[in-house]
Amino acid sequence: MAEPVQFDYRRAGQRFFSRIPHSVALGLDVVDGGDGWLLSRVRYRDDLIGNPATGHLHSGVLTTLIDQTSGAAAVFSSLPPEGVATLDLRIDHLRVAEAGVPIHAFAECHRVTRHICFVRCVAYATDRERPVATSVSSFMRTGKPLIRPERNRE
Repeated sequence: MAEPVQFDYRRAGQRFFSRIPHSVALGLDVVDGGDGWLLSRVRYRDDLIGNPATGHLHSGVLTTLIDQTSGAAAVFSSLPPEGVATLDLRIDHLRVAEAGVPIHAFAECHRVTRHICFVRCVAYATDRERPVATSVSSFMRTGKPLIRPERNRE
């Protein structure tokens, strides 16, 4: 009997990010992923600084990291993955992102209905217990698969 094929969430998440020009421009990376969750990061770069006096990242970078990571968690809440669109995104900015370090985002889809996925996300520098920001969001399920079936190549 053949072993079931394992879905590579990290690779699929990176492909998801690579198809969004804004994610590519910011250099979003997928660290790890699983069924309904994703861990990603944005590396610190001088061109992403929002306040040159302090070196803190621009809040728009953080917003994009949270939105894209949350969206990917929603996408991977079902197999095969299907497209989603952001319906609502609420972010609580708790502290400034520390200068010079990457920021991580851990998003988990905690509820899936027929039409909507609900996601929680925590953004942090080095310690998930000391978040830079937290968010709750909802995504509309499109029902359109993101992975095309393989065609017979004979």
